[in-house]
Amino acid sequence: MNEAAVDTVVPAVVAPPRAQRSRWSRVWDQMSIYLPVVLMALLALASYLLLRATPAPPEPEPERVLSHEPDYFMKRFSVKVFSPTGSLHSELYGAAAQHHPDTDTLVVESARIRSYSISGTLSTATANQITTNGEGTEFLLEGDAIVVRQAGRTPSGQRLSRLEFHGDYLKVNTAPERIVSDQPVLLMRDQDQITADTLDYQGESRVVELNGRVRAKLVSRLR
Repeated sequence: MNEAAVDTVVPAVVAPPRAQRSRWSRVWDQMSIYLPVVLMALLALASYLLLRATPAPPEPEPERVLSHEPDYFMKRFSVKVFSPTGSLHSELYGAAAQHHPDTDTLVVESARIRSYSISGTLSTATANQITTNGEGTEFLLEGDAIVVRQAGRTPSGQRLSRLEFHGDYLKVNTAPERIVSDQPVLLMRDQDQITADTLDYQGESRVVELNGRVRAKLVSRLR
């Protein structure tokens, strides 16, 4: 009688589901201990790679030194400035001019300036050479300098006498209005004439200070 071979099957031992969850939980707990360290390492690596990929900042350019050499010229020119209402406020004329960038000054040869006040009073200035700043508030008149303010009236109606300033050197400020000179000058008020070695005229208060050899020629006014 032949005996048939019988294979013996041993059933695999499977851990209960609760036991498997407990094992994965312990593995996860162990991994979570090192997770912050791994994240910090990845963050540091990303920062390093980003820093290497970022182009280096450009080198700061050295500060440009402005030269006194003129950067532009003008010949036989006229510059006019108009008020918001369209009326002429001021005009500058010159035979030649050059601008110096380091001092931001404009030097005008054979210069002539016309300017109108708020009340419409005309003032003129002429000189062999006029140097003005960039803001147009300071004017240095040199060589046969003459500043004339025509007679007029203030906004309140008060009469303004005609004034003339003559000299080889006059410094004029417009804000506030002031005319000064440390060289001999001639001041004319209507028909009166005064000479002095120095001059300091303040337009707002209409006060003039004359020093040195002061001589006056006053014309009587009949009432």
